Amino acid sequence: MPYLVTIGLEVHCQVKTRTKMFCSCETSFGDEPNTRTCPVCLGLPGALPVLNRYAIEKTLLAGLYLDCGSPEISRWDRKSYFYPDMPKNFQTTQMDFPLCLGGSVPLYDHCYPTDARKSIARPGHRVRLNRIHLEEDVAKSTHLGNSSLIDFNRAGTPLMEIVSEPDIESAEEAGAYLRSLQMILQQAGISDADMEKGQMRCDVNISLRKKKEDPYGAKVELKNLNSISAVRRAIYHEVERQAEELDMGIPQIQSTRRWDDDRGETQLMRTKEDAHDYRYFPCPDLLPIVTGPILDKVRPMLGERPHERSARYEADFGVTTYDASVLSSDLPLATYFEALAATPGIPGKKAANFLLNTLLGTLNDRSIAIADSPVGAGKIGGLLMLVEDGTLALSQAKEVLAVMLDAPDRDPAAVAKELGFEPTDAGELDALCDQVIAANPDKVAEIKGGNEKLLNWLTGQVMKASPSKPNPKQVTDLLKSKL
Repeated sequence: MPYLVTIGLEVHCQVKTRTKMFCSCETSFGDEPNTRTCPVCLGLPGALPVLNRYAIEKTLLAGLYLDCGSPEISRWDRKSYFYPDMPKNFQTTQMDFPLCLGGSVPLYDHCYPTDARKSIARPGHRVRLNRIHLEEDVAKSTHLGNSSLIDFNRAGTPLMEIVSEPDIESAEEAGAYLRSLQMILQQAGISDADMEKGQMRCDVNISLRKKKEDPYGAKVELKNLNSISAVRRAIYHEVERQAEELDMGIPQIQSTRRWDDDRGETQLMRTKEDAHDYRYFPCPDLLPIVTGPILDKVRPMLGERPHERSARYEADFGVTTYDASVLSSDLPLATYFEALAATPGIPGKKAANFLLNTLLGTLNDRSIAIADSPVGAGKIGGLLMLVEDGTLALSQAKEVLAVMLDAPDRDPAAVAKELGFEPTDAGELDALCDQVIAANPDKVAEIKGGNEKLLNWLTGQVMKASPSKPNPKQVTDLLKSKL
């Protein structure tokens, strides 16, 4: 029997800061274990926390990017529980007065999984947010059979918890939400949000019900999800598991389950605690903060969001909706495109086409990111001018580009000349076309009879006969006009 699926996500995202949330230890990734610690982040008796103002500013800025509001006063609370990766036996977090309230995350079409983009159930959907609160991350546990290793380098890193409303209805929407959120936070400089490095992690809450008017079913929380693909697989499995049990008359209970990626299944960890089980109370070591002055400071830092940039590219440069979304999805790519499109005489659409279809492909073949491209936008602009004025065909420009990537300081016109790609004298080219036409009356007859593909063959004959390497398109156009 089909069920309605309701999903909410709790995304934990490290804030990009130099030091930890409540102490001056440096944040790090990949350092020797337990080398970035102090009495505060180790939870030693008598150690007192100090707020990281920069982490608060970045969290409030994240709220502005996501259209959140903020209470006038925000405070920190203690959340009591026993875990080996939290030596204080409480976590300093926010409960009643978080930094950000409300807001939403737009689901960008190109952030859906590739196999789902042609059949998006709710185009333009925005997932409402409940809150964003700021807390400290826990240590990293590595489990080895019957023992576990603890690395406290991560403990105390500023961590935003971004809690959505139950506005997601499928694994595909969950994937689009995570990718869209990741894109916004990365472009805003708030977090690197790299899931492989544990900088962004996700818990998934899933419930099933038969009809829309029914109350939500029991909420099952899935833990241990460290990639977008794992989130999708876990949702598929859990929806199927719950549906099978409901069909058999087995009621679901509020619980927490662990996702085992190797076995492709969820496993019960514990029945779910409620908020009162954590015995929240205001942190006695930290004063509340007034958010207004900090918001006034960070509001001028609010930049263009991906969907705003995409709309501008469509309006200002005439690029397609899809190309605009791809260009705006990566900040270094967007920066490169704008510098290239600023080249006088280069239409924005042609700049976008060359960048997306030629330059990116060539760089990817060499495992080079656009941010590390050895050839700057100015040089590529010069290369495109040679295409625009008819000196080079696009295929010839690709050959010039390959040389320039190995010798970035070289002038594109000089490389083109060295490769023999020079404009052929108009009179000479005209005469060559006449010669080829006269020498191949049978082919000419077939072309006039409707076989236009043979034009390419005639073009090849002209190219062979020419002492230089003229633009093939120019040759084809000339032959076409003669025939």
